[in-house]
Amino acid sequence: MSSPRPTVRRRRKIFPQINTLTIGAVFVALTAIGLVIATKQQEANVHRADELGGILADKSGPFTNYLLVGSDTRDTSDPNSPDYGGIGNTNDAGGRRSDTVMIMHVDNALGVASIMSLPRDLWIDIPGHGTDRLNSAYSHGADVLVNTIQGSLGIPLNHYIEVDFTSFKNIVDALGGVDICFEYPTRDLNTGLNVPTPGCYTLDQYQSLAYARSRYYEVFRDGAWDVDGRADLGRIERQQVFLQAAISKAIQQTSANPMRTSELINAAVDSLTVDPGLNLLETADYLKPLASGGVQRYSLSVVPETVDGKDVLVLGANAGAVLAYFAGTAGPPPIG
Repeated sequence: MSSPRPTVRRRRKIFPQINTLTIGAVFVALTAIGLVIATKQQEANVHRADELGGILADKSGPFTNYLLVGSDTRDTSDPNSPDYGGIGNTNDAGGRRSDTVMIMHVDNALGVASIMSLPRDLWIDIPGHGTDRLNSAYSHGADVLVNTIQGSLGIPLNHYIEVDFTSFKNIVDALGGVDICFEYPTRDLNTGLNVPTPGCYTLDQYQSLAYARSRYYEVFRDGAWDVDGRADLGRIERQQVFLQAAISKAIQQTSANPMRTSELINAAVDSLTVDPGLNLLETADYLKPLASGGVQRYSLSVVPETVDGKDVLVLGANAGAVLAYFAGTAGPPPIG
């Protein structure tokens, strides 16, 4: 490699192996951290996406839907950063795209949260821009992404929250790393993930991002490197592990030592772009259950296809039940 890989820090205490990988997204950990500890003083510093005014659905029904977006914009990437080759700049990336998209559905009466990740390779109609992968909708603007999900999937969205790569690393650094367990030696040559031996590690800001972004995830078992062929779907599952670990650590730190709160607030608040009407303190109440697993997690049924020479994902036969639940037109479907 042209530059040394960031290292992971081995932890002495080995926690039970994480076997259940469901769904999730990298930015949820970040937004939850920021919102759970935010105060009125910090709320004024959050960036507001004014173009979403009048586009989002009215929040007067029995549920609230949050669109959570992890942006892969390289505008703030540091060329001196050890992982710059894996992130690059705007020219390398060909503009900004949504690296991760998730919808959090909250029952306003019960306060129960449900989460669904939307694969970045989902083939979808983008109003005014033809048909393309979901992650390309964001390159036309946050308003186009919102209109795509509301119009093409039929899911009303009440609020919008976004975080980027640089902000992600800042928050992980403020946390002192995030603890993740690995059953096998693990790597991703594209993102720079490098875990040499099994066990539990505290991933630094670089390896945390490499883990959360990994789509070419490999584990070494039976004497050979085995590639996870699920690509984005596998990444979605792994991001849930990171989500749970990051939020739990943030809440533990701030509960044990309130003085840590200001450091995390400074790292988190500057990372957020939200819609004009979002109330951070109100949203924090909905995100707190994530730290203890108090959330229903749903996967969207998709099928791989090749369209116009592109390897994409299309909605599967069982996708309708989950979409209807998040749209508020049906009850929760079975999980699994």
